[in-house]
Amino acid sequence: MSFSLSGARFQLERALGLCRRGLASLRTRGPRATWQRVTAQLGLFAPTTVRGLVAADLSPFAPFALPASGTPDVSIVIPVYGHVAETVACLRAIAAHPPRAAIEVIVVDDASPDDTLAALSQVAGLRLHALPDNRGFIGACNAGAAIARGRFLLFLNNDTVPQPGWLDTMRATFDAHADVGIVGAQLVYPDGRLQEAGAMLARDGRGESRGRFASPEHPAFAWCADVDYVSGAALMIERALFDRLDGFDLRYAPAYYEDTDLAFRVRDAGLRVLVQPVAQIVHLEGASAGTDPAQGMKAAQARNLPVFEARWRQDLATRPLDPVVAGRLPRSGTAQILIVDSITPDTARDSASLRLVNLMRMLRAAGAHIVFLPADGHHAGAATRALQALGVEAWHAPHVAGVARWMRVHGSRFSRVVLCRHYIAREFLPLVRTHAPQARVVFDSIDLHYVREQRGADIAGDAALARAAARTRALELDVVARSDETLVVSATEADVLATDAPDARVTVLSNLHEIAGAGAAFAQRRDLVFVGGFRHPPNVDAMRWFLGDVFPRIRAVLPDVHFHCIGGDVPEVIAAFRDAPGVSIHGHVPDIEPYMDGCRIAVAPLRFGAGVKGKVNLSMAHGQPVVATSCAAEGMHLRDGEDVLLADDAAGFADAVVRLHGDEALWSRLSANGLANVAAHFSLDAARETVRAVFFDGPIRA
Repeated sequence: MSFSLSGARFQLERALGLCRRGLASLRTRGPRATWQRVTAQLGLFAPTTVRGLVAADLSPFAPFALPASGTPDVSIVIPVYGHVAETVACLRAIAAHPPRAAIEVIVVDDASPDDTLAALSQVAGLRLHALPDNRGFIGACNAGAAIARGRFLLFLNNDTVPQPGWLDTMRATFDAHADVGIVGAQLVYPDGRLQEAGAMLARDGRGESRGRFASPEHPAFAWCADVDYVSGAALMIERALFDRLDGFDLRYAPAYYEDTDLAFRVRDAGLRVLVQPVAQIVHLEGASAGTDPAQGMKAAQARNLPVFEARWRQDLATRPLDPVVAGRLPRSGTAQILIVDSITPDTARDSASLRLVNLMRMLRAAGAHIVFLPADGHHAGAATRALQALGVEAWHAPHVAGVARWMRVHGSRFSRVVLCRHYIAREFLPLVRTHAPQARVVFDSIDLHYVREQRGADIAGDAALARAAARTRALELDVVARSDETLVVSATEADVLATDAPDARVTVLSNLHEIAGAGAAFAQRRDLVFVGGFRHPPNVDAMRWFLGDVFPRIRAVLPDVHFHCIGGDVPEVIAAFRDAPGVSIHGHVPDIEPYMDGCRIAVAPLRFGAGVKGKVNLSMAHGQPVVATSCAAEGMHLRDGEDVLLADDAAGFADAVVRLHGDEALWSRLSANGLANVAAHFSLDAARETVRAVFFDGPIRA
């Protein structure tokens, strides 16, 4: 009965919340922008989650070329013994979708009995290394590693079809995660079923492939995980580490358990073994070694199991007896944290997304397992895969058959539940209290919506907006009262809640940024930039004011200066300025780094809003000075003339931009001090103690 009542209440709260937000959006954003928000919220045009697989090209041989670098970052080592058609198909897949990384491809021919050498000698760019005698898989891999020139080795079976982006994703995993020794890929069957997403071991050394025959997209297997080992069919390791460990151990020759043993030695050296499911490879299992465990090379699997078990018996003693239980992740005892937001965060979209993703990264680095559930229930394409690549268990349809049911199944897992935005928290709080009563509920306000709305109403002089802000205030403070802890992004907002919700437990966790560095010098930079999504009403008002009242004053003094307006969902009121002299309305830009590193000044002309402005943090983290309004700089510990230039009227704002544009000494001072400000107040290092206190210390609900 409690399940049905809680589910019904959730659906009612969601329906009422959508109606309230829809009416509020119509008032502040207009019909077109509101429709865009509704379709995003409901996922009406959500991208498909199914990735079409590139099939093996088994057409008759014709010469082709592989990418080849004289100074490779990654050396792909492919041991082969016959099966030339599969080898050619593997190489064709690499050639058809070349990685961005500098690579070399080394095929080690292990005395093949067919025409492998004759065919592969016609592949341009390939380093073909022929062994005089058959040494088996391990001997061929070690021989290829010995002649490799790359910083990384990537061992790859010839009976594989690498999918687009596979290598770059594996390589990026070493940079995205700390203390990584080995990275493996997700292996799938040609029919699209999952073959394995890494493997775990039982106490007797038997392996359990994670997710065999499941959907490769299933959230339980699609996140970057620490595993016992990854298959040597696709295994990346730093060459210096491989050499230091003396390569694959010949005691397992000709093959089997050499990859498992290497993984244990890597972990023994204090490094991690990760499977990266976002890197996908079709594996024609058994094409090269067969599948009969009683004969051929496959027979070595049974023979090598007791060899491996004897060597690693002490380490295996902590593993479960049952291989099925051993294959389950995360391991028992790992702190699990659920995060719920309206949609999947996209770091290219807004500063709130960047803050949330960086928080997840910090929690992962601290040892927690993160589960993310978007309230819209939909897979967000690249944004969802980016979370999974970071090691976040990101759920989505069709695997969430209903939020209430999902919470009933998974609620007992969590020690903390983070509910982002008051309207999401209001919907989910009853479900969390019912199905995760042990969890401490953290309400992440993102910013105090009612403060922003009230300021917008004051600017507009609109009584209807003021009444809407009052309703939001009541709803938001109700969520604060019913949560165990509330996160705000500035001391200013903490002070507001000290008055409006004096009994609440409130913690400041501000924007989270990595320090990009000073970037280009004053003389190498030019022009002005603004970054901000236009679903956010304060950004629309800011650009309308800047383009209409401020920028013409700047152009009157600096006729050659150009202004770059960057942000998605551009409304017509802003698009109307696209033909204004010196103005470029770019809309959404996938990569804003060139503007952060190339523009001389960032402007933040917000006239209302709340919270801490990520656009200001972002520019300062790139050494880009900012001219801002007082509202835009609120709660950011900024000093006018030292860290930022402040102005609240059109003439003063234009004068500040003109002055900064021509004063290299002032520009350099603001650049250096802005970087220091971000490091002191908005960096990941600055937030570590707060994150520890909120998510790992303190009481767990009884």
